[in-house]
Amino acid sequence: MITLTHNAATAVKAAISQSPDMVEGLRVRVEEGGCAGFKYTMQLEAAALADDLVLEQEGVKLFIDGRSQQMMQGMRIDFVTSLHSSGFVFENPNASNQCGCGKSFS
Repeated sequence: MITLTHNAATAVKAAISQSPDMVEGLRVRVEEGGCAGFKYTMQLEAAALADDLVLEQEGVKLFIDGRSQQMMQGMRIDFVTSLHSSGFVFENPNASNQCGCGKSFS
C-alpha cells in the first residue's frame, strides 16, 4: 500500500484543477536513473493502464504500474513547504540508500 498524505493530496488536487487537459489521476513510477540508481517520477494521467494498480486516497487516484508496485510497497508520499523550497517527499521503506535530493534511491 502507498500512502498519500493530506498535504500531498491537496497539492495533487491543485495541479489537477489547473491542468488544461482531462485528468483522472496521478501516475507514480520508479524508473532507472538518478544519482542513486532509481528515481521517482510523477505525472498527471487521463486514465489508468490495464496493468495499473489504482488506489484512491483523499479523492486522488494513484496509478502504479506493475513494475513499480513492489519497489514502492509501504511508501509514504508527502508534500512539504519550507522557507527554501517546496515539493513532494518520498519515504520508502524499501530504499537502502537515498540521494540528497530525495528523488532517487537504491
